[in-house]
Amino acid sequence: MVTETPATRPADPRFSSGPCAKAPIFSLDKLADAALGRSHRAALGKAKLKAAIETTREILGVPADYKIGIVPASDTGAVEMALWSMLGARGVEMLAWESFGAGWVSDVVKQLKLEARVHEAPYGEIVDFAGVDFSNDVVFTWNGTTSGVRVPNGDVIPADREGLTICDATSAAFAQDLPWDKLDVTTFSWQKVMGGEAAHGMLILSPRAVERLESYTPAWPLPKIFRMTKGGKLNAGIFEGATINTPSMLAVEDYLVALDWAKSIGGLSALMARADANAAVVAGFVDSREWIENLATDPATRSNTSVCLKFTDARIKDGAAFAKAVAKRLEAEGVAYDIGAYRDAPAGLRIWCGATVEAANLEALMPWIEWAFETEIAAQG
Repeated sequence: MVTETPATRPADPRFSSGPCAKAPIFSLDKLADAALGRSHRAALGKAKLKAAIETTREILGVPADYKIGIVPASDTGAVEMALWSMLGARGVEMLAWESFGAGWVSDVVKQLKLEARVHEAPYGEIVDFAGVDFSNDVVFTWNGTTSGVRVPNGDVIPADREGLTICDATSAAFAQDLPWDKLDVTTFSWQKVMGGEAAHGMLILSPRAVERLESYTPAWPLPKIFRMTKGGKLNAGIFEGATINTPSMLAVEDYLVALDWAKSIGGLSALMARADANAAVVAGFVDSREWIENLATDPATRSNTSVCLKFTDARIKDGAAFAKAVAKRLEAEGVAYDIGAYRDAPAGLRIWCGATVEAANLEALMPWIEWAFETEIAAQG
């Protein structure tokens, strides 16, 4: 029996996992102070870029001796800069439990042609860190955006490691507690937890990572946008706001607005609490239904941002078609946009629960998911 159409609709149906929902206070007039039509190298542009870097440091608690840079091509660009500039100095361990991690494996093995040790886990699970050799460089995602699985904590990384840890943290930064003493290279983009505009990435380097850049030259040529050194020394300007290529000052302003909002609500602890509360709304719904489950099998590794779900009802004839149909119904009703599972992931739903999403909107969405499920079950006969 199909439940009645829910009476309450989410005030904001944007639950996409990237670009993600804007901060609740966002409006276009918040961008009025953007340095448009001005050089990013002028005093005003430099000041705004520097503010983006230092406010990021303040909110995330990044150590003073770590370098933070704004780089081209979103999180992908930041990760690629690290891979191409630092790998090859010692052995490499590649960790993958979802599509983006698998992409980094492909780049290292097929493009850089390094003989890496590859550790893989299926969607919904995570690799066994006990089998990882941290005397090598280790590349991994902190939070699997397409699988909803995250590293539970920094205890799995030894403090006395010899290699570098290169961490894609794009769907974790600002929502999860990143242990800076265990991370040598950390990357993310503005478009995830902060709901900023796309195209720009953030690259955070520990002193150990800087030492690698200044002591090692890869065997392969580096494109201009990957080069972080000059004359064998770190190009400090990149980490002070002198970006490698021209940034969008409109996007910079948008990120600054989001950072100011984060500070106004209490900083990192408040951002994490919002994401946890959002994920709890979905978890409570899922735990009380027999026909839907969290893709992440272990509660300790479940993401609080990219929450991935799978339908388990035995009546479903074609899982992929069913999940797409449910997502399509929700979008047609204007209650949830872009929540289908990632194209390479198991069929299901992926609901963004990061800090810019309001818990009340998720609470309103849950009955609609049940309605869409029951309606589609009835429709398939």
